[in-house]
Parts: sequence; C-alpha cells; structure tokens
Amino acid sequence: MKLTQQDMARLLEIDARTLRNWRKNKPFLYQTLMQGFKLQEVVEQAKENYETLIDLAKTSEKE
Repeated sequence: MKLTQQDMARLLEIDARTLRNWRKNKPFLYQTLMQGFKLQEVVEQAKENYETLIDLAKTSEKE
C-alpha cells in the first residue's frame, strides 16, 4: 500500500507541514525517512509473495 505524506506524518506523529519542511530544509532526514517507508513497503510485499508461494506449493501438493 502506497502511503501519502499525510499518512506518513500521522505515523510519525507529526504535522504534514513538518514533513514538507523537512523535505526542503533537511533533505537527508527526509530521504532517510522515505527510504525507511520504502523498505517497509518492500518487506510487506516480500511477505505477501512468500505467502502466495506457500499457498501455491500446498495446492500443487494436493494435485
């Protein structure tokens, strides 16, 4: 699931304006946060893919 900046701000318990200010004034901090959110997204996708593969393997075993 792709998060909006509003969603990210809510998760960080900050105002969305703070996040936008960090983007302008603290680019390294902002970039680090975005990489963290992207990593979380990739891990969640990998977990879903793994679970799908397990289900496929179980289905193949039954046939």
